[in-house]
Amino acid sequence: MKISIITVFPEFYQEFINTSLIGRAVENKIIEFNFIKLSDVTSPGQRIDEPVCGPGSGMIIKPEIWQKAIELCIKNYGDGTKIFFSPQGVKLTQPILKKLANKIYFKKNNNKKLEQKETFQNIAEQKSEELCDCHLILICARYEGIDPRVEQYYADYVISIGDYVLMGGDLPAQVFIESFLRLIPGVVGRAESVEKESFESPFLDYPEYGLPVEWNGLQIPDIVRSGNHAQIEKWRKEQAAQNTVYKRFDWFTASNPEKSDINLAKKFIPNHYVALMHNNILVEEDKEGHSSITSLDIHDIARSASTYGIKNYFVVSELEDQQKILSTFLGFWGGQEGKEYNKNRSQAVDIIIPTINLDQVIFHIEKESNIKPIIIATSAKISKFENKLIDYYSQGMIFEKKRPVLFLFGTGKGLSDNILDRCDYILLPINGMTDYNHLSVRSAAAIILDRWLGLNPNYLQSCIEK
Repeated sequence: MKISIITVFPEFYQEFINTSLIGRAVENKIIEFNFIKLSDVTSPGQRIDEPVCGPGSGMIIKPEIWQKAIELCIKNYGDGTKIFFSPQGVKLTQPILKKLANKIYFKKNNNKKLEQKETFQNIAEQKSEELCDCHLILICARYEGIDPRVEQYYADYVISIGDYVLMGGDLPAQVFIESFLRLIPGVVGRAESVEKESFESPFLDYPEYGLPVEWNGLQIPDIVRSGNHAQIEKWRKEQAAQNTVYKRFDWFTASNPEKSDINLAKKFIPNHYVALMHNNILVEEDKEGHSSITSLDIHDIARSASTYGIKNYFVVSELEDQQKILSTFLGFWGGQEGKEYNKNRSQAVDIIIPTINLDQVIFHIEKESNIKPIIIATSAKISKFENKLIDYYSQGMIFEKKRPVLFLFGTGKGLSDNILDRCDYILLPINGMTDYNHLSVRSAAAIILDRWLGLNPNYLQSCIEK
């Protein structure tokens, strides 16, 4: 396999390509590196860069310099897959790397394919010389990036390694090389060490320990030293799931987990509850009052709550006539006639518990869980509750507290300050790209539950295209 690098600074790579596993792969002739230095394709005294067009400062490498360098690379080392690095590219992830390996390396070599969950063992055992006929050309920008016409004309792929700005494309190229070469047979000695790493499944890696048994007062868990391989494997899977739920829940929800993965993750997600408040809500700007229970809110929030695994949905009203309406409603859907009419809707309504106030809701949860719930609400008054604000990437911080979670939703014009003061956290409000912001509570509840507990498989992250 050949990797050609077009750069202003080839010297950046001297130690990189001669060190550790990459250096060994070069020695074993699995990988061959070639370099094209941009200044070598210019005439004596000619600059490789020029000022950017239009207002503003900065320099950019001339498109004809890139053309000369790329064409020289192709002439000297053969055509190949041309990869550019830019903050505007597709963000590099493990699924992206596997897709690239399939398209660039394994497809080129005997049409082999590396499946997302496939073992590396059989592939790695093949002779490396049978799988080395491909060529990567990495184009590393400097200064103000690359003239977009050069990317448009030459690029097979444009890749970003993260949402930040570097001084050039050489570090991204090195990150790409390390992560890509780990997938190439013969580069990493033990195929198993690649198969079981973080981001190779919906879960991060489990913790690994080395001797001594005790260090700075901290001990290796007894199970790791037990010698019981089955129990150790079970412990490792659970530790991996727990680490992911607490630290990278966003990765889990985006990784298209299987049912068994979901069931394992749920062991570390606390019970969630929803309460729809018809008391202690604003009926005018600063006037607290009550609102009426509606069948639409009951039905739709119950269906959303059931979809996202909410344990109970509390409908809260201290008004006797509203409780009678709710009782009649639940009586129908909980009875035989309601179940025969629509069993799915009846199943959703079954998680509803009528309550008269927030204290009763908290008492019910605490009695069931032996611990007070964490109360989370939404409000447009974010400046007033700035110290309580969380976003939709805060699940791990909440889950790690190992307490039940209660979402409060307000009817009318929203929850009163008295209720918001009792909340532990306030979620950032839902906003669109317009000034209109008048979602129904049932719509807002569905959006919030989906953002907080919904799966969001990122199929495009495993389907990189030119």
